[in-house]
Amino acid sequence: MTKTLSAPRVLAVLVAIITVFGALLADFVIPAGAAQHLRNDAWPPHAKFHDAQYIVMSILLGVLALTLLLRRDGGDRSRVWTACAILATPWLGLLAAMLFPGTAVHDPEFADTTIIGLHPQVLLAVILLAVLATAAALSACRRN
Repeated sequence: MTKTLSAPRVLAVLVAIITVFGALLADFVIPAGAAQHLRNDAWPPHAKFHDAQYIVMSILLGVLALTLLLRRDGGDRSRVWTACAILATPWLGLLAAMLFPGTAVHDPEFADTTIIGLHPQVLLAVILLAVLATAAALSACRRN
């Protein structure tokens, strides 16, 4: 008998997939984003190292969460909550990084593009954290 994924798990899986591929695509693969990050000649090697570290960390956290979410042997609520906490880590880290002195969401040579007043990366973090909060709340309401 196959068990379908619950709505909380589907939401968290969606965020996990974005977490696995998002930073890799945005900072290394997609030319417009890569030019501002790992392929930015103005960045010193150590800055590129930390961006690569963030990319690898996001992939590992996303895969860890997917592993929890796609298991089918009971304990759905606790696995969803744990996966949501794991997935929130890089997105909360992105938001918290703005609080450190001398940091900026974008380098000065690049346009400060905003959507509803937020940098796209910040907006994505807020949206994904809201989706994770929704998944956790829905999971809390479900009988397991």
